[in-house]
Amino acid sequence: MPNQDLIRQRLAQRARELVPVLRECAPQAAQLGQLPAETLQAFHEAGFFRILQPARWGGYELEPKDFFDVQMTLAEGCMSSAWVLGVIAIHNWQLALFDDRAAQDVWGDDSSVLISSSYMPVGKVERVDGGFRLSGRWGFSSGSKHCQWAFLGALVPPAEAGGAPDYRTFLVPRSDYQILDNWNVMGLEATGSHDVLVESAFVPEYRTHRALDGFMQNSPGNAVNTAPLFRLPFGQIFVRAVSSAAIGALQGAVDQFVTHNRARVGVNDGRKMLQDPAAQTALANAMVCVDECKTVLLRNFERMFAAAQQAEPLDMQARVKMRYDSALVADKCAKAVAELMFNSGASTIFRSHAINRAFRDIHTGRAHVANNPAKYAWNLGGVSMGQDSSDFFL
Repeated sequence: MPNQDLIRQRLAQRARELVPVLRECAPQAAQLGQLPAETLQAFHEAGFFRILQPARWGGYELEPKDFFDVQMTLAEGCMSSAWVLGVIAIHNWQLALFDDRAAQDVWGDDSSVLISSSYMPVGKVERVDGGFRLSGRWGFSSGSKHCQWAFLGALVPPAEAGGAPDYRTFLVPRSDYQILDNWNVMGLEATGSHDVLVESAFVPEYRTHRALDGFMQNSPGNAVNTAPLFRLPFGQIFVRAVSSAAIGALQGAVDQFVTHNRARVGVNDGRKMLQDPAAQTALANAMVCVDECKTVLLRNFERMFAAAQQAEPLDMQARVKMRYDSALVADKCAKAVAELMFNSGASTIFRSHAINRAFRDIHTGRAHVANNPAKYAWNLGGVSMGQDSSDFFL
């Protein structure tokens, strides 16, 4: 096994080196509506997609905190780039939870092949011999044009009358779906989160993953992928992929705010911005927001990973609290970046301004269903007072 500490250092260093590069090419990426080929190549060469990938497929099997540290750093330069990395690289972890035959299908010839996703449960499923027939149209498949496979969500009808439906992730090859180019949005433009269309594709049983297995931390892939990393709850991992990039984007906005305002003098009143109490307060609050969100993120993953190492399941109260912690991130960052923008002068209304880009990207990320904190707050409050959890994507 390679020295993991050296790998961590190399990954962190390369991510830091790429921040100014990503910041410079962010406008081009937004215009393209997807990551430039150079960015994708840089991520491959750096090994970012392999951070949570099984070692038996050329991955590093590091801890989630190592991955999210890289993602947050990259987001300082371009949140779209970090978002795509977050979503797609998490799939290299989730594939390890499937029956091992699924990984052989995807990586048998090339372990760098990538997978996109849309987990919304909109698929129409029919049970057939050996598996299922899957049809439907899914939205928001980030980085879809960079990928050769897709994870798609659907409810499987009960095998017997009166049974409960079974939520599963279906693994579908590129030959079985169309990408519908409809990504025209105000922020995260370079994520290329297009719709995906499937028309009656056969999916073998082994290319599906039951949400219940992920929740119980006992998936088919655990038979061969035995590291504690693959005993973590799927619901806790994926939601951070769509919230943690906001932390890095806010840090990038903080840096740009300081650079932009350190020597700026108001053209109307001749007042130095560094002496403006409102600007000082906005900056201070944004800095504290970054620190708080990072601290909670790393603390929670340390707890989760320690429990996995001891083969101890997380209790429901802890899962519900951690799920709410994740949902709060984008909301907090959106409020903080708004104050930075409003206290940076009129020049930030231009789309080319770095703080304007961070404002649009973070607010667009806040619109993701996983980043709406209200229902997770209700669930945490209810569970804390004795109710059963209304959420099992935990």
